[in-house]
Amino acid sequence: MLDPATTGVIVFVALFIMLAVGVHIGVALGLGGLLGMYLTIGPDAAFAQLATIPFSTTNSFTLAVIPLFILMGALSNQAGLTSDLYRAAYNWLGRFSGGLAMATTLASAAFGAACGSTIVNAAVFTRMAMPEMTKFGYDKRLSAGCIAASGTLASLIPPSILMVIYAIITEQSVAQLLVAGLIPGLLSAAIYMAGIYLIVRARPSLAPVSDIRVPSAEKWRSLTGIWGIGFLFILVIGGIYTGFFIPTYAGAVGAFGAFLIVLSKRRLSGRLLIDTFKEAGITTTTIFIIVIGGIVLARFLTYTGLISVISGWLLGLGLPPYMYLLAFAVIYLILGMFIDPIAIMVMTLPVMFPIMTGVGYDPIWLGVISIKLAEISLITPPVGLNVYVVRSASPVPLTLEDVFTGVWPFLVLDVITLALLIMFPQIVLFLPRLML
Repeated sequence: MLDPATTGVIVFVALFIMLAVGVHIGVALGLGGLLGMYLTIGPDAAFAQLATIPFSTTNSFTLAVIPLFILMGALSNQAGLTSDLYRAAYNWLGRFSGGLAMATTLASAAFGAACGSTIVNAAVFTRMAMPEMTKFGYDKRLSAGCIAASGTLASLIPPSILMVIYAIITEQSVAQLLVAGLIPGLLSAAIYMAGIYLIVRARPSLAPVSDIRVPSAEKWRSLTGIWGIGFLFILVIGGIYTGFFIPTYAGAVGAFGAFLIVLSKRRLSGRLLIDTFKEAGITTTTIFIIVIGGIVLARFLTYTGLISVISGWLLGLGLPPYMYLLAFAVIYLILGMFIDPIAIMVMTLPVMFPIMTGVGYDPIWLGVISIKLAEISLITPPVGLNVYVVRSASPVPLTLEDVFTGVWPFLVLDVITLALLIMFPQIVLFLPRLML
């Protein structure tokens, strides 16, 4: 058997080689962990772990909230809630400089309260908003960047799948984490909208002001179309915040609530249900494969004691807390250029979480910072998952260069938001402390 340090080097070299040649991230994590256990505890014990980890990981009451949130988002999309949101936001904001882009941001943030998935959010609004903004003369790079960046808001605004993943890995309260993301998510949306307004005021050619005037009666009437999102948000987040039910029950109630909305809008059909459950099943399976692979790798790190060794060594350096936070952010941003955010969390948190809490950072606050960093990674080149989603889903011809050029101003705005969350932790912790 090899010593833990040598095995760790072999495993991580093999892991990055697999990622470089295009092996699915979940499979690469699992194979890396299996290789490590094979070299340290022997083949019999390694394959015994491989036989039990998939079931023990997915047989989790807490993890059941993920497919329920995904199903809620899929049903909300089928109910047409996105088009109702977009219409209402456009009616109220369309006359402002950059109003259509601000309406897209606001509607995307609101849909995040029913979706929980950045990919779904970005894909839906690309198909809906991109043709509209192009028709009104908006620069396609600004439009694409706005949609890609706004799609990331679903990571923070509850219900958030990434928050659930963080809670499971770090053994924190799912309810407190979901509630903690609300104010930072709304702050991110507000800073995006303010940034759009200032950019367009500086360069009016990017977004001509619409000359279509919406009557006041039509503005108020359009607000009746957003009742579905309000209903789901109050049902799910209100229930969690008041302690009426736990997050897993909230996911089930939210999915059923979305089903009732589809029924009320008379959009239910057998084919729709099949497509909805198929979409939710594929997304859930993809996430679970990554989580299982990450748990296999984490089990290897635990067995070899590498987590304790690395944590002890880093804490023993006695660096100021902000240096550990800076290192944490750099690791996330670098990995985020190449790897899916869920994979980043399952790879890094088993090692980094004990270090960050060991130097005094609040675990709930750290969760929101982790998610915000994951949001930034979703639009950071060269991968930027949301960038690829927007480019592939766009009815308007786009190149990757167009979308990456468009997201740069939003990356700057994200850094401003991140700085505010770091300087004023109470922005994150205010609502969770009220819950207690």
